[in-house]
Amino acid sequence: MQPQPKIVLASTSPFRKALLDKFQLTFSTCKPETDETPFENEQPEQLVARLAQLKAQAGAKAHPNSFVIGSDQVAVVKGVILGKPGTEEKAHQQLAMLSGQAVTFYTGLTLVSPNHEIKTIVEPFIVHFRQLSAEEITAYIKKEQPLNCAGSFKSEALGICLFDKLEGRDPNTLIGLPLIALNELFAGFGVNLLTAG
Repeated sequence: MQPQPKIVLASTSPFRKALLDKFQLTFSTCKPETDETPFENEQPEQLVARLAQLKAQAGAKAHPNSFVIGSDQVAVVKGVILGKPGTEEKAHQQLAMLSGQAVTFYTGLTLVSPNHEIKTIVEPFIVHFRQLSAEEITAYIKKEQPLNCAGSFKSEALGICLFDKLEGRDPNTLIGLPLIALNELFAGFGVNLLTAG
């Protein structure tokens, strides 16, 4: 077996941490200090790739000699990037807009190696919402309180009731960390996550 490399997740998201736990490897986390303001006319794919890189590079500065993972995600519907609603009123507006629509999530993923090589991918995932009544939207928001989630829903919980179908190669992508792609990035650096550790 290979010795397990040092791995750092440049995120304090409990959802991303829970996803990375699936690999059954030891890792630490850090909070990368990055400015997430989009550039003028920056496309969603460019934005998430850039922010994932910035987060991973910030983590790599604080944790040299480690593999550092950075990730960022946006949701896009009809060309509009959806943010976190913050209030129940805005959550209701977002979900009413999503009713009957297809929403594309773009997740940027960067892996920085101990010798500072950088690999970045952007993984898309599409969520098709069913037609939602105002009553259903209100009931969902009251039960789940998804006010800190882009798009106003939690796919890993009751939010699954909002969907007609999901489209993509890795359902983990929707929660914020595409594990199939991450495994591929590690393999690109010669690390086999199944035999490491």
